[in-house]
Amino acid sequence: MSDNALHWRPASGYVGDVIPFSHAGRIWLFYLLDERPDDPTAGPSGMPWALVSTTDFVHYTDHGVVLPGGDRDAVDFDCYTGSVIADGDQLHLFYTGHNPRRGTPDGAFQVVCHATSDGDPTQWKKQPEHTFGAPPGYLPQDWRDPFVFRSAPNEPWQMVLAARHANGLDRRSGVVARLTSRDLERWTLAEPLWEPHRFITQECPDVFEWGGWWYLVYSEFSDAFQTRYRVARRPDGPWQARSRDTVDGRAFYATKSVAHQGRRFFVGWIPTKQGESDAGAWQWAGGLAVLEARQEDDGSLAFALPAEIVEAHPDKRPVSLKPLDGAASEPGQGAADRYAAWIGDRLPDRCLVELTVDVAADTQAFGLLLHSSADGEEAAVIRIEPQRERIVFDRWPRGRTGPAQWQADGDVPHAVELERPCPLPPGRHTVQVLLDGTTGQVVVDHRVAMSFRLYDHRHGHLALFVTDGAIAPLNLTAAPRHPS
Repeated sequence: MSDNALHWRPASGYVGDVIPFSHAGRIWLFYLLDERPDDPTAGPSGMPWALVSTTDFVHYTDHGVVLPGGDRDAVDFDCYTGSVIADGDQLHLFYTGHNPRRGTPDGAFQVVCHATSDGDPTQWKKQPEHTFGAPPGYLPQDWRDPFVFRSAPNEPWQMVLAARHANGLDRRSGVVARLTSRDLERWTLAEPLWEPHRFITQECPDVFEWGGWWYLVYSEFSDAFQTRYRVARRPDGPWQARSRDTVDGRAFYATKSVAHQGRRFFVGWIPTKQGESDAGAWQWAGGLAVLEARQEDDGSLAFALPAEIVEAHPDKRPVSLKPLDGAASEPGQGAADRYAAWIGDRLPDRCLVELTVDVAADTQAFGLLLHSSADGEEAAVIRIEPQRERIVFDRWPRGRTGPAQWQADGDVPHAVELERPCPLPPGRHTVQVLLDGTTGQVVVDHRVAMSFRLYDHRHGHLALFVTDGAIAPLNLTAAPRHPS
């Protein structure tokens, strides 16, 4: 892994679910370390928690494994997702214990486990006497991702979990279960925090209060594989959806948040793809990524790149554009009923692209070609579609299934997993694209984010395009990321 990477991952392995924790002036990013062994059940221990810390999401300190998986027969052979809290001078770590050898033909049991620290986030002592599984009425195979919080300083602690009712429709039995405790050792079952009757589970729940609103964040374990959020005026709901209720798209999963020095960050992982190919299937785990949230008047959340990441690209270089295929000499001129593109400089492997553009009414689409061929025919595509109020990620060519023109591999309008709703009225808009090797993030108007993987188009030019409409670029820069 390059020391210059912003989407951090360890030198050996990949970042799974991230558990962020603010403590002693740093952000401690615990994560599930996926070492991808050939047979994950055959070794002497399973999945551990590892730790990396930062103050700016630009420079990282790797602390290695801090919570190892248990031995072959332990209930926590695998240490899965949980949460970390401070209670006075003591730190508490709650996590999911899993062992593929313990369970029934329906699946391995999951249990809640506990570890403590005297204040050092790198040193933990397991407390096996505090382990417990699902109570009656809940499936023992889905009792995971314990998140512990308080609604007020003198109130009992609450623990919410990704759980499933034992009796219910398979795809709609997911529930955010809840327990309470006064001492963080003995837990009492309470009414569920949320029962949407909608998903298999709501993974990795996260609850916090901000600016008079309460938030429930969860990862949707369904065909969408997105992290969503709900808002309420009270810590126990009722929970309401906003028009933009997602944090990011398919390529930014298991997102959890952390408050740090008056700011709120959402941290997740950008998955790898099988065979390191754009056509490969999504895999579990990948590289760490972060977005900073901003709160809007109705409690909706807007997401942007943290300022520190933007500032890590100070060398902003204007991009000179040349017309392609008979386009007008400059964007904003010429016919508005065609596709027009303008080719620019070659893109560094790691850089920040920033575009400010004025978009005419009724424009069908515009966007950026990343690592494009010199003629604009082959590229990864960030396409922004005002008429459909969305941004999409695309790539061309997608491959061929035969010699005929129509035999394109993937007869779809875009890489269907990567689509984000985005308000796009006529007028001025900003687009930022962070490229970090094979990973990337695009943010429109410091409001809507879409992460992506990019394997097949790694070298080439930056280009600007418009389809059936008109744009006037006010600023287009590309800033390389220099080693720090």
